[in-house]
Amino acid sequence: MKVRVLFFGLAHDLTGFSQEDVEVSEGERLGDLRRRYEGRFPLLKRMGTAILAAINQEVAEPAAELHDGDEVAFLPPVSGGADHDSRQGRNGNPRVLTDFFRIVRHVIRTAELAGELKASEDGAIVVFEGIVRDNLNGRQTRYLEYEAYESMAVRKMEEIGREARESFSIDHIGIVHRLGRLEIGETSVAIMVTAAHRAAAFAACRYAIDRLKQIVPIWKKEVFEDGQTWAEGEQELTVESRKSKAGASHKLGDREQ
Repeated sequence: MKVRVLFFGLAHDLTGFSQEDVEVSEGERLGDLRRRYEGRFPLLKRMGTAILAAINQEVAEPAAELHDGDEVAFLPPVSGGADHDSRQGRNGNPRVLTDFFRIVRHVIRTAELAGELKASEDGAIVVFEGIVRDNLNGRQTRYLEYEAYESMAVRKMEEIGREARESFSIDHIGIVHRLGRLEIGETSVAIMVTAAHRAAAFAACRYAIDRLKQIVPIWKKEVFEDGQTWAEGEQELTVESRKSKAGASHKLGDREQ
């Protein structure tokens, strides 16, 4: 049997490659495969439980059995189907609004994206932008590099969108994250939430960025004049996916909170 193995972020640096196809025996388990790599790359073993492993985009236990054609990904701590709504547009033509969850490699034009979500019945749109700052704890930053397990990242963004809809009275949500090299002052992530009232929009936007930092497999490398480092995140990519309790215990109603 053959499986494809992917390495991201610090795991990529420790092994020196991003992916390879390997032969595995019938009945071999995820833990067996991991031990093979830890034997080849001792520094990977030193990361211990900080490195999670996923099979076909789902975090899995070491006892999980491997099958021919599986995609296995080793995931260091993360760095920090869409809903449609037909509304009235110009000239009386129907305007279709769609929640969106995107990974891009170009400049994020937040104002244009926000315009994709706004509608006449919305009373508020809250926009969050994460931007590249020029230092980390006083150490001068030259630029950042982002990479992601893209297919899994989009699925996790969609999961955040569903959670936000279940927890808050919002109309639409959009999440966009940029990959590649970003210069100081550029936008790395943008989140937009529309709602009838501002309280729900603010709460859902805050919830979305907090969850993104916990469960979306995106990694940030900070490059300095004298070296580089992978950012430590708020990883919550557990086998039993836990929903954040922040804001999930109530649903904001139609009135202002």
